Amino acid sequence: MSVIKLHLEQSEYDAIARYAVALNVKPEAVAYAALNRLMLQASKQEVRDDIVNTWAWHQENLPLWSDSARSVHAYEGKHDDYGAPSGYV
Repeated sequence: MSVIKLHLEQSEYDAIARYAVALNVKPEAVAYAALNRLMLQASKQEVRDDIVNTWAWHQENLPLWSDSARSVHAYEGKHDDYGAPSGYV
């Protein structure tokens, strides 16, 4: 079996894990279903563009569905405010 490793920030994983608990599945099931839905739409140019753009910015930003995406960042001169669950999941 081939393996793909996905490295997530803790705030990304926490949102996925909480969603998985709500569905009574493992986080891997959520990730696999997301990949399945993506691959079923892979022929659309919008999806292709989204993959390229998301990969480009993911090192610098957290996705909106992650727990800390809306936190105040240090560059704004305030402390980080982690701990608020994502409003998306």
